[in-house]
Amino acid sequence: MRAQRYATFDLILHGGKAPPWLVSRMKKLGKAILTVIVEEFGHKELLTRLADPMWFQALSYVLGYDWNSSGVTTVVTGVLREILSPDLGILVAGGKGKRSLEAPNDIVKIGEIFGFTDSKVSRLIRSSRLIAKVDNALVQDGHTIYHHAMFIDKHGDWIVIQQGMNPDMKTARRYHWCSYGLKSFVIEPHKGICGDLKLPFVLNMVSRNSLEGQKIAVDLVNEGVNQIKNDLNLLFRYANKVADLTSFLSEEERVISVDVEKLARYEREGLVKLAILRRKVNWKALKQAYEISPKSYEELVEIRGIGPGTVRALALIAELIYNAEISWKDPLRYTFAVGGKDRVPYPVNVKRMEKVAEFLMQAIEEAKIGKKDKIKALQRLSKLVPVRY
Repeated sequence: MRAQRYATFDLILHGGKAPPWLVSRMKKLGKAILTVIVEEFGHKELLTRLADPMWFQALSYVLGYDWNSSGVTTVVTGVLREILSPDLGILVAGGKGKRSLEAPNDIVKIGEIFGFTDSKVSRLIRSSRLIAKVDNALVQDGHTIYHHAMFIDKHGDWIVIQQGMNPDMKTARRYHWCSYGLKSFVIEPHKGICGDLKLPFVLNMVSRNSLEGQKIAVDLVNEGVNQIKNDLNLLFRYANKVADLTSFLSEEERVISVDVEKLARYEREGLVKLAILRRKVNWKALKQAYEISPKSYEELVEIRGIGPGTVRALALIAELIYNAEISWKDPLRYTFAVGGKDRVPYPVNVKRMEKVAEFLMQAIEEAKIGKKDKIKALQRLSKLVPVRY
């Protein structure tokens, strides 16, 4: 039997800033490579490549940034923001931290540059906000979004690269989205999610396995707040009896805490399926949702104030009271975790990596840069997978 080959990356939460001398070189090389790709293959090809977590990671290799750092996302995206221009037909909205909150204003400016209609600008802003909501509230993996960048081409097509952090675990996760082929924002919408550690319990309300839970959540909201409160009271009484959990109750918040090992045992025994986070239910938002009467789960989660706590409460009611199927499987597709010497790395498709390297190698060789810069870029690329240069 032919031995399988595996490759892994770390994606570690790092602080600090990239040095100016490195950023300037990244811009020079990146501009040359991206120009070749746009001229040879067009905007769609570049956007599609950037939406691929593995390709994005490989690009960071080539540009010379720390390949195993959470800064791959923020620094490389920042460099691309400087590189991409109206001449190349792609611009970037948003960014890291406070810059991410400027995404709607940036989209308006991009719309003016590319001559978009008001309706197209509104659709782009809606997409940007909804994507941020999904990865913060519907995929509850303990990582809070702090970086959101939307790449928009002159035709109005887009990709989104955003990242969340978990300071306690010192890990980061990157979420990739693409408008091409996107059928729903709430049903398997990601092009890929990559991070440091695959978790045993993640509430994933965008999984196809959560569709029944989505429907019941909408029905619950349309029945009114009183029904939800009654169901929550029943849920927590049930949870205390079945799982022997410790409860802390207040008018606006109900928190259950439990030992992780005990929770895993309950899961294996099929007694109860609960992931524990101290989150509040936004009753005001639920009242507003009742007045709006959403017709779909997508419409429901768009409502301001429907956050992680409210989404979780509706999901638990749907599962434990109405027996709806809910996915608790971590949607992480690419894990770049190596960990200590005793950790078992998650496999990465080496054949795909080789194709990524070949494509980048071609772009580097055709780029209008000096021979020395080309050799260095190809040498960095060879660390990802062996390539000839």
